Amino acid sequence: MKKDKIGIIGLGYVGLPLARLFATKYDVVGFDINENRIKELRDGIDATLEVEEDVLQSVLKDKANDNLGLYCSSNLDDIKDCNYYIVTVPTPIDKNNRPDLTPLYKSSETVGKVLKKGDIVIYESTVYPGVTEDECVPVLEKISGLKFNEDFYAGYSPERINPGDKLHTVDKILKVTAGSTPEIGIKVDALYASIITAGTHLAPTIKVAEAAKVIENSQRDINIAFVNELAKIFNLMDIDTHDVLEAAGTKWNFLPFKPGLVGGHCIGVDPYYLAQKAQEVGYHPEIILAGRRVNDSMGQYVSSEIIKLMVQNDIRIKESKILNLGITFKENCPDVRNTKAVDVINQLISYGTDLIIYDPWANPEEVKHEYNLNTIKELPNETFDAIVLTVAHNEFLDLDFSALLKPNGILYDVKGVLKNGVSGRL
Repeated sequence: MKKDKIGIIGLGYVGLPLARLFATKYDVVGFDINENRIKELRDGIDATLEVEEDVLQSVLKDKANDNLGLYCSSNLDDIKDCNYYIVTVPTPIDKNNRPDLTPLYKSSETVGKVLKKGDIVIYESTVYPGVTEDECVPVLEKISGLKFNEDFYAGYSPERINPGDKLHTVDKILKVTAGSTPEIGIKVDALYASIITAGTHLAPTIKVAEAAKVIENSQRDINIAFVNELAKIFNLMDIDTHDVLEAAGTKWNFLPFKPGLVGGHCIGVDPYYLAQKAQEVGYHPEIILAGRRVNDSMGQYVSSEIIKLMVQNDIRIKESKILNLGITFKENCPDVRNTKAVDVINQLISYGTDLIIYDPWANPEEVKHEYNLNTIKELPNETFDAIVLTVAHNEFLDLDFSALLKPNGILYDVKGVLKNGVSGRL
């Protein structure tokens, strides 16, 4: 009996940790169209910092063969003899906040070119219910010439990766699984159960699994929107929101959410996928979209609060020197996808300020490419009219802000993590 061979399509924040984990028990080929990414991975370097170099190097192998381990490639021929294909490409939104399924279509075309009878294609990308079977499967059928649920099968197991989180790694997060038939569901579940120590949950259908994933992040988005709205209300009442949340949090069933900028590849995106499908079936989602409007407005709100504080301190706004700390979408992580720190930065720049972005985690070339903004990785040796902490990297928490601020300068703490010398916080 032929041993299972797994092809992981997409080696980013989700695909690489999964490929590395599978490679401890299976013959795995990691496929990505980014040749520079493949070269770095073959050298044992992960620019996303999700997999440590020694851990990655321990599973790497030099060629595709039947041995355990991970072979990274951009050559389609190297995945043609796999019998499981796991698609881990991103699912972004466009400038109008509409789902962009282009990466899924393209990766499905790629898999379709090598698909064989008996193969199983599993999708991990976050989507609205129905995308796997209604959007991806027809592409697989068209390209391969094979018939769904007769010649090949599909599965779904949504990713729950938390970038930068070294505690909740992929093997320690319970995995939801599903298959296009009950029998395939059992196979997909068994495949993941063989590597996920936290266990698995077999959903009855692919659509149920898709829905479960998309509501996870929608729920978080709505809860954060609620506390963001509270922050706006309490600021008008001159009440510290964090003090209020600390007091309310003494009740056992109070949910511990904090105000902030809501970006990244999941929470800031997934609600739009659910809203899109809801509207397609004739329902206008009031709460989901209201939460998105609140959270999408927070960058402008924060920047206006900063400008107010500067005016109150008699700081001339135009050409004022501002140091912005952090541009990634979350702390201690190099991921800049859909970061809402950019909203604050662009708003402050629009006032004519001289703003410097310091982020030791972000890749300056990536930031320049994505947002046309310049960043530095070393703390500048000068003083500023305002310092804005937008991301709570560890490197920022112990800075001597008094030495960085001009005599009447202000310190604004977006994350609510600083203890002393803060002029304002969200």
